[in-house]
Amino acid sequence: MLLVNTDYITGKELEMLGLVKGSTIQTRNVGRDITQGFKTLVGGELKAYTEMMNDARELATSRMVQEAEALGADAVVNIRFVSSSVMQGAAEVVAYGTAVKFV
Repeated sequence: MLLVNTDYITGKELEMLGLVKGSTIQTRNVGRDITQGFKTLVGGELKAYTEMMNDARELATSRMVQEAEALGADAVVNIRFVSSSVMQGAAEVVAYGTAVKFV
């Protein structure tokens, strides 16, 4: 499965199959939340949250690809990611794009 954030693939004629998306809501445990809270006092990267968001993007992408495969797609074009806070320490990540078949 080819995944791109452009609306075309050079040298390929595309038949659009439709919108596909995948989402997840991820959270860290309370202990990690507390240690990350202390980190805001001294500055620096919040590694637990970085890992959480990377895991969430990977899972959302995987779910989007599953939808595309169910449609018989060869690729997903114009991929975008959206994230939002659901509650303190929890974030929703959505991956979406257009499933296409090579003509």
